[in-house]
Amino acid sequence: MTETALHLALSFAGNLISCLIIVLGIYHAISKRRDYVFSFILVSTAVFLLCYLLVGVEIDLAFALGLFAIFGIIRYRTDAIPIREMTYLFIVIALSVMNALALKSAGWPMIVGANVAVWAITFTLDRLWAIRHIATKVVIYDRVDLISEGRRDELIKDLEQRTGVQIIRIEIGKVDLLRDTAVIKVHFDGDAQPGHYESQSGS
Repeated sequence: MTETALHLALSFAGNLISCLIIVLGIYHAISKRRDYVFSFILVSTAVFLLCYLLVGVEIDLAFALGLFAIFGIIRYRTDAIPIREMTYLFIVIALSVMNALALKSAGWPMIVGANVAVWAITFTLDRLWAIRHIATKVVIYDRVDLISEGRRDELIKDLEQRTGVQIIRIEIGKVDLLRDTAVIKVHFDGDAQPGHYESQSGS
């Protein structure tokens, strides 16, 4: 194995370990959600290899704009990502870019220190502070008689029975009197009820 290949292998292994600590050790251990784990790990791997292998390649403006256009199309044709998951996605991308590009200028001690600092801050904010992940379901509700003032407790109880989640709060949106339906945003603790996924549809 050549020196370049050995350096790539060690750097790749270090970035993968860092990503696994963030994704599996912190994110998944708290949220218990598997749907984003696959994406986080693969995005981290792809970004690291792209940055590492193209660090010495001069990319023209057309190619760079083409990459941004592709990412933009992918972003706007998919479901909205919850802010917490979006933050973790940014973290794994930032660490991958740093681990791929900053090694030559900063050296191993500073890179390891920066990774450990990110792990510690993320762990402290997401676990020790026990910040709740408030998820949202958008429900098309068929009992508009319950949305009137004074029947809020009855409305929440009926929604909990139908949706199977313990509701923290609700927001009543568009009411269609012709069809006797209403759009209601149901907010619940996503960490306590990981079997329910979050909807980001507009009301």
